[in-house]
Amino acid sequence: MAHTAMSGSGTTDADDPLQTAVWRLRSRGCWADAAALLTPTADDPTVAVQRASLLIERCLYTEAGWADAEDALRAAEAVAQDDEERGAAACERGYLAYAATLHGVRDRADEARAALGRSAALLGPSSPRRALLDFRRGLVAQYLADAPQAARAAYRRAHAAATAQGDTLLLAFTWRHLAGLALREGELAEARHGFSESLRLREELGYLVGTAPALAALADAEPEPEASRLRAEAQRLFRLLGGVPTWLATQFAPHPAA
Repeated sequence: MAHTAMSGSGTTDADDPLQTAVWRLRSRGCWADAAALLTPTADDPTVAVQRASLLIERCLYTEAGWADAEDALRAAEAVAQDDEERGAAACERGYLAYAATLHGVRDRADEARAALGRSAALLGPSSPRRALLDFRRGLVAQYLADAPQAARAAYRRAHAAATAQGDTLLLAFTWRHLAGLALREGELAEARHGFSESLRLREELGYLVGTAPALAALADAEPEPEASRLRAEAQRLFRLLGGVPTWLATQFAPHPAA
């Protein structure tokens, strides 16, 4: 199964020391530590959503921490005051339900679709959050509904919006997932280009925890010996980060016949 990396709503404002510290921890897979930095101001609806998002991302990468993510999400829902804030929380609700379904914790596919639909109804047409929402709706279409055409359309909307907003991290994810669909259809040149762009952006951002998946994805579209070189580098990073993301482990397990 082609597991999905976490989407992101962007990098950080370099002039904000707190957000810079949060990004550095997040990019190295230290989600709980990043969320702890935000806890003192988590009564702010925007901060509360960000904190929940970090803990949901941890669930995607580690398949653990579900209760903490649920608690943070409920707190974000409780402090939301307007449609934008409620829409942001609903987007995270849909993402957590998606993650639980993807990892086989519990089938929450209907909840994921309903929450993302509610988010779409709440967020205004010019909301900067719609790019991330479109990306997540693409994930649900591709991985829960097996509807690649609908997924492609959603990814393309997200890609265009992320480009317009300068959301480099989200672009890294849209490139990767569009490339994955291209690979599925045998469009190797298009797949290589998308995977290469995704890897380049993640490396430029210093998004270390997302670099191993990007290397492994590109390896699937490259011939030997380049494919083996990329997989070896991905495995090195995977081990460096203590076996995160967990779903890469199956790619690096010894072959039964070896």
